[in-house]
Amino acid sequence: MNFYRSTLCSISVFLISHFLLGCSGEPDVSYDTDGSAEPYKIVCTVGMITDIVGNLAGDYAEVEGIIGEGIDPHLYKPTRGDVIKLSQADVVFYNGLLLEGKMTDVLVGIASKGKLVKAVTEAILEETDYLLEKDDGSAYTDPHVWMDVSGWLRAIPVVAETLAVYDPENTQAYRSKAAVYAEQLEALDAYAKEVMSTIPESQRVLITAHDAFQYLGRAYGIEVRGIQGMSTESEAGVRDLEDLVDFIVERQIPAVFVESSVADKNVRALVEGARARGHDVIIGGSLFSDAMGQAGTYEGTYIGMIDSNVTTITNALGGQAAGFREVVTGE
Repeated sequence: MNFYRSTLCSISVFLISHFLLGCSGEPDVSYDTDGSAEPYKIVCTVGMITDIVGNLAGDYAEVEGIIGEGIDPHLYKPTRGDVIKLSQADVVFYNGLLLEGKMTDVLVGIASKGKLVKAVTEAILEETDYLLEKDDGSAYTDPHVWMDVSGWLRAIPVVAETLAVYDPENTQAYRSKAAVYAEQLEALDAYAKEVMSTIPESQRVLITAHDAFQYLGRAYGIEVRGIQGMSTESEAGVRDLEDLVDFIVERQIPAVFVESSVADKNVRALVEGARARGHDVIIGGSLFSDAMGQAGTYEGTYIGMIDSNVTTITNALGGQAAGFREVVTGE
């Protein structure tokens, strides 16, 4: 375990230990006059986590996310309102791999007051052979684990058991909901593997605005190139763009992709650069990387987000994908 991963483990242990020390007796769950429990409050950082928790918590809790559609969590700074929401929550879920780096101090502060603050990647953190690290010698771990559906599946039992710790009376309900949701993600994972395998081997290259898709690439057999690094705080230099243009022209890549939460100027520069070299490359579509789609839409769910990404990538690179929702419903 390198120093970086050890630090992440230490933060997680600190957050949980403060919850255990700060709580005594039963959780503070209020009841209506008919004896039924009122929903407790859960706050999550990013939409992908909010979606898991919402699926498992059901009507037992009010689940709210802080970082919404089109917002980059790498750069997000919590507002005063966010801190109040976190302080008033009964349970808080976050990614746990420094995705929300600027919120770490706030999370530690909330945990020190006895709140249950949980990293959904806790189980993954212990798998030394799963996490990907940057190849620039910095030892930073790639936080974009949700791009591999089989990896994100590991977060489901973490969420279910955390809900059971806070609300033990409904443990079986949380575990049942977790099993149903896991089945849905297993079917989504199988769909992704099947349709991405239809992309011609010479065209299995995904070029995007920033390096958020390495887990997807490893899981579904596609080479990934990002203009920026894993964090959008990094800057792409002229030489980086020139090298990617050379690569696109040499490999005759048919499409590159923009992202919903990252500026598209660098991707458009690639298109222009390749065109100047005599190769027409198109923008194959907009992908969801660090944020899901609009709340209340299909793409505003984790399943919809991944379905949209996989289907868009596959069709733009020469494969065949009807869409997971269409396959499942037959519509």
